[in-house]
Amino acid sequence: MTKPKIVTMITEFIESARKQFEFYKLLGEKTFSQLSDEQLFWQYNEESNSIATIVKHLSGNMLSRWTDFLTTDGEKEWRNRESEFENDIKDRNEMMQRWEDGWICLFVALNSITEDNFDTVIYIRNMGHTVTEAINRQLAHYPYHVGQIVFIGKMLLNDKWSSLSIPRGASKTYNDEKFTEPKRMAHFTDEFLSKKKE
Repeated sequence: MTKPKIVTMITEFIESARKQFEFYKLLGEKTFSQLSDEQLFWQYNEESNSIATIVKHLSGNMLSRWTDFLTTDGEKEWRNRESEFENDIKDRNEMMQRWEDGWICLFVALNSITEDNFDTVIYIRNMGHTVTEAINRQLAHYPYHVGQIVFIGKMLLNDKWSSLSIPRGASKTYNDEKFTEPKRMAHFTDEFLSKKKE
């Protein structure tokens, strides 16, 4: 039996959002893997955040936004946003634990969304959002910070940086290869994630 079109659209949207979140999570992790422990805590100046501090903020936001996503306000009473910008994570292990805690919370929440609850109003600081709006809000926020993480990594490593996308000077070769392949339904995210174990 064919699924109703609206159910298919909801499923496709959630799956697309999941792939985008997975993509940016992996970009962050591929940056972490290139850096020393010391570099994770480097700050350009006193007004700038280290990578570890950005991770701390991302995790705090994720835990607040995605815990009880469908039933409670996304700005939890227990969240202390100001403390997220204190550079007090002890080491790489603690940073990675915070990183994973935030993403796990996010993906569990995405898994809880169905066609039956997709019309739920999501509140963030008492402002109502559709589920789509609430997800898109975070899809804009998290890549903004992951981009900061990547940029800091590139600054620190300079010519030792290993590109996370198409390396400089290789665009034509990459495009030529792609246009020799048959047309298919795919997303860059799928291709990138398929290389995760390489």
